[in-house]
Amino acid sequence: MHPSVKAENIEMLDLMKIARTEADGGDLLGLLTGLYQPTDVRPQGYPDATIWQGGNHDGKINPVAHSLTDAYALLGTVAAIDILGLPYYAVPMWAQYRHDLKLEPLSWFGNMPCTSIKWSTAGDAYVNDASGEKVVVMGKSGNAPLRTQAGVYCNVRPYGTITVVRCMPCLPYSQDRQAFTVTPDKGVIHSEMNTPGVQMAYANRRFLRMVHETGKLGRVAMKPTQAMEDGINAGLLSWLLQDTKFEVGRKYAVDGYVEHRENVDRIISLLPPDFKDGMDNWGGRIEQHIADTNYGLLLWDLMDKQDVIVLATDLDGDRLTDLLADVSDPLRHFGQLILDHVGVKKNMNEMWGEMGYTTGNGRDMTSVMYRMVGPPIHEQTLGSADAMLLRLLNGDESMGGTKRPYDPRIHFVLIRDAYVDANPDNKELHAWLDDALSKFDAVYAGERPGFLDGYKQLKEAIQPWG
Repeated sequence: MHPSVKAENIEMLDLMKIARTEADGGDLLGLLTGLYQPTDVRPQGYPDATIWQGGNHDGKINPVAHSLTDAYALLGTVAAIDILGLPYYAVPMWAQYRHDLKLEPLSWFGNMPCTSIKWSTAGDAYVNDASGEKVVVMGKSGNAPLRTQAGVYCNVRPYGTITVVRCMPCLPYSQDRQAFTVTPDKGVIHSEMNTPGVQMAYANRRFLRMVHETGKLGRVAMKPTQAMEDGINAGLLSWLLQDTKFEVGRKYAVDGYVEHRENVDRIISLLPPDFKDGMDNWGGRIEQHIADTNYGLLLWDLMDKQDVIVLATDLDGDRLTDLLADVSDPLRHFGQLILDHVGVKKNMNEMWGEMGYTTGNGRDMTSVMYRMVGPPIHEQTLGSADAMLLRLLNGDESMGGTKRPYDPRIHFVLIRDAYVDANPDNKELHAWLDDALSKFDAVYAGERPGFLDGYKQLKEAIQPWG
């Protein structure tokens, strides 16, 4: 049955039925198959992939691909794309489905030939195996296999004045010189871990391009003295900086390209011959730091509102973005303590915005994954999505007033970012997206509505595209 209901002449989806079907392990695939249309668009190499389409495909704008993952990542996406009416593709990849298909939906999504939106999936979800037993979902969150399948080489996370460029995958664990080598055929840096050096070269170039194009200060966060993968990474950066107009202030004591030339050259030989074309005109200021110092520098940069782009490994980039997401709350708390101590009757949360700071609490931190081939993937993690969905299913989203209902704003922010990225010159679309977001903010101003009521109000407030 088509999961929709009529409300005041507006056709509305039966979101509770969709949520209940997922939670009860029902036929979610069948339910959503009745909601969306099949499409001829296919990810390269997967002619039998299940891909849906929806919205108004009017030929005026480039569609975006959505991943239908789990809990509110799924339900919030289904609601938002219904409200907006923009043309889209949808890839089914919730925990049970991707487990049943041995993670193949991750490959479908990773190879979609369009700008995409990836919601972080449930990493500790239980699913049913072939015999009906409960098991932990294969591949856990699925992030690592997805990135490998998609050819992702970095994740870019802007927050306030700080942007972190995180090499992917790039895990500097090894200190064992005996086990350390770079394979000549594929350029894989092998020790205890396997780090694709070609991806690292692309990430370094992306970092330098961003510094050049934005004019922001570039900080490098590596530890080449202790981790040999980082020595290779520093060597790739050193090679890329040759014959450019970049000014390097603080420098590593040892040049990674001099120290690891033979191994770095193995990676260089695998890059496209035009890899450095045009870089002779790139310029800006770069500072090279040992990874650890960037935690303190990040605090200074945040407080001083320093526009900065940080290049980090996967490991340290994850820690940097976690700190960036978490640090604004304690800074505001400390500010309030000072105000109270000196007897000033002001609210630090309000002053934070008045002083020009734009960081919230990290839940609104989006990121963009760049692929070596194809448009980027916009990514978002949705914390506590399963717990929040259970509150909806139990009939008390606020838990007796101790919690606030789910805020779906991030879905609309992420969708806006992805469509602007996919349609950079369509000013009509940009204005429409901004208007839709302002209407969302009007609905959600003050007392936050429950998820279903908010959906109904947004359906009434926002005229779908086309």
